[in-house]
Amino acid sequence: MSTQSFEPVRIGVVGLGRFGRLHSLTLAGLAEAKLVGLVARRQASLDTLSAELPGVPGWTNLQQAILESDAEAWVVACTTADHVTVARTLLAAGKTVLLEKPIADSLSEAESLRPLIRSDSSNLMMGHIVLFNSEFQQLRDEVTARGPISHINCVRHRPASIVADFPGENPLHAAMVHDLYSAQVLTDRAEPTHFSAQYHRTSGGAVDLALAQLRWKHGPVASFAASYLTPSGMPPRGIDRTEVFGDGWAAQIVPNPRPVEVWSDRAEWPMALEIRATPSGATGMMAEEIRCFCRVVRGMQNVPSGATFTDALQVQRWMDQLESCVNEA
Repeated sequence: MSTQSFEPVRIGVVGLGRFGRLHSLTLAGLAEAKLVGLVARRQASLDTLSAELPGVPGWTNLQQAILESDAEAWVVACTTADHVTVARTLLAAGKTVLLEKPIADSLSEAESLRPLIRSDSSNLMMGHIVLFNSEFQQLRDEVTARGPISHINCVRHRPASIVADFPGENPLHAAMVHDLYSAQVLTDRAEPTHFSAQYHRTSGGAVDLALAQLRWKHGPVASFAASYLTPSGMPPRGIDRTEVFGDGWAAQIVPNPRPVEVWSDRAEWPMALEIRATPSGATGMMAEEIRCFCRVVRGMQNVPSGATFTDALQVQRWMDQLESCVNEA
């Protein structure tokens, strides 16, 4: 679709952590969007990003930002604990929202948004960059062309430093959730009939490894591993791998880290994820996600499978069920 097909969508960003910053830089590099506002808890966060995005107004108060900016849509990239509160405020104000996942800390909290969501979810799209990853899109095509899946195996390991840097963060919610959404899409939203899960904990009691298994009636068996175990010498965003097996065929993608390495006194992975946001433009899965969101805002496309409110609730139920049946490894 030509970038001249519609007026650039005026978009603001709430939350300026790592992903919020990437969203902001990506938005600033796309012809389909115009970054018109930033919201952060602290003025220092706004000041830091202002050097990279001069002239973009910022606020520390969301209500004020809604009133004073001309944003018609918002990306919500704040902490998960604030997702529902922020999304509710924006939806109630008539804005269209791209909400980073997971949708909430609990199913009941997520469900509380239902009265504000249109039946087709056209005013709420879940942030699911994996859907727009080029390898995953090719994997979906292979599955469609080659037939039923027998087994899905997903591995997503992140740095061990997360345990200390983000106390209480559970890899089931923060890391495995990406692969649960992927499995949801690969199985065409079918509901599993079996759930099992295990945790491993550090000596201090923190969860540093989550294992899970899903099984579909007359369908595939899926296994998932998500951890905070990789040492400092490994890629800074850890490693990801997805394998899919069918009758007489198999496929594998290794989307993280990207195959770009630099060596000097140490190894570096300058492009851990398929995301590039530079002053000359933006490419990769986040750029494609936001382009899709812009088309949704303009009514040119439906929210894709795996990114609707109903999809988010389904995966939230899966996580709740996995947590309820956890055995300690």
